[in-house]
Amino acid sequence: MNFKNLSLIVITLLMVMVLSFSAAAQDTLVVNTYTSDPAPRKAMKELVAQYEEMNPDVDVELNITAHEDFKQAIRVWLTSDNPPDVFSWFAGNRAGYFVDRGLVMDITDVWEEENFYEKFPKAFQSISVYDGKAYFLPHNYYWWSVFYRESIFEEYGLEEPQTWDEFLEVGETLKENGITPFAIGTKFRWTAAAFFDYFDMRINGAKFHKDLMAGKIPFTDDRVADVFEKWKYLIENDYFIENAAAYSWQEALQFLNSGDAAMYLMGQFILDATSEEVSKDLDFFRFPIIDKEVPVAEDLPTDGFMIPKKAPHPELAKDFIAFLGSVEGQRLFAEDLGRLVTNKNMDAEVYDGLTLKGREMIDNTDELAQFYDRDMDPELADKTMDSLMAFWYAPENYRNIMEEMEAHRQNFIND
Repeated sequence: MNFKNLSLIVITLLMVMVLSFSAAAQDTLVVNTYTSDPAPRKAMKELVAQYEEMNPDVDVELNITAHEDFKQAIRVWLTSDNPPDVFSWFAGNRAGYFVDRGLVMDITDVWEEENFYEKFPKAFQSISVYDGKAYFLPHNYYWWSVFYRESIFEEYGLEEPQTWDEFLEVGETLKENGITPFAIGTKFRWTAAAFFDYFDMRINGAKFHKDLMAGKIPFTDDRVADVFEKWKYLIENDYFIENAAAYSWQEALQFLNSGDAAMYLMGQFILDATSEEVSKDLDFFRFPIIDKEVPVAEDLPTDGFMIPKKAPHPELAKDFIAFLGSVEGQRLFAEDLGRLVTNKNMDAEVYDGLTLKGREMIDNTDELAQFYDRDMDPELADKTMDSLMAFWYAPENYRNIMEEMEAHRQNFIND
């Protein structure tokens, strides 16, 4: 072997040793998410790249799984001996399920060190903190409210109602002028469930509502009857379009687009489903206050992140969670996806006017719920939403429907 070949072998060996040392020096953080749609997938990959650039000694292994598959797989991952370090998840009942079973890590120290109690609106504590300990990192969300056609309100001199009485005055004025107050499509049941959520939160408060959704309160409770009685009034007094069950929520938009209906109780995503012309004519107001003594709560489906109890790299996972709660860890979702994010210090200019109004509404909200079927066990939600549709068709039978819902609850708690 000549000297030249020997030198090449030595150099090659040295390079292998250096690369091996570098690989060994790097920590690997495993992050599993359900951000499988194209735009969120792209944003998540860029977010990971940003974190790796800030932490050159860390290699992030990002595993992206389709939503429905993820929901099944996560239960296996969390009970295995080799779970991911961080995973994306939903706030509400679905996060509480893992907390109750001791499958996720207490991240109160991260909340305290990063001052998230001040950086996040107060309402986000109600979906992140359990028995005084933080387990969930809320990241991005969309709000629900009553969207309305500004031009119709202007034509009839209507102002955004703040109270229930003001709301009824708006509704009666619209009807007198041949306009249906609400568009709604109940072909898929969740649109009707939104009204149950809001009547319950406005009458009985978020604490009662969450306990009811969790199966802790009988559906035959008289306070639930108060919910149905308020809702019954609207149905029986023609506040909704006719034959709503024939339409999906998108199909029912035709009534809002044409001006035959003036309002729609819906999530922020309604702005993506209407034409540009109609979107420019939409504004929104908070679902009216019914009892001013009840703390104000809103439906705010929120996505975030948690750390498995058995995470292989807990300190690294907490560092990543801290990054996700920062302005820089949320900017991509705000700027590129148009999502509302939880850190109050996010620059206001990244939002358009209506989105900024939504953020301001949430900043002045006491408590949050997720949504009927996010706050309830999926099987119980499925059965009770059938009951809500039965109420929609025959509101006078609400007492029997309450009994039916209670029977479903009893089956659920006795399983």
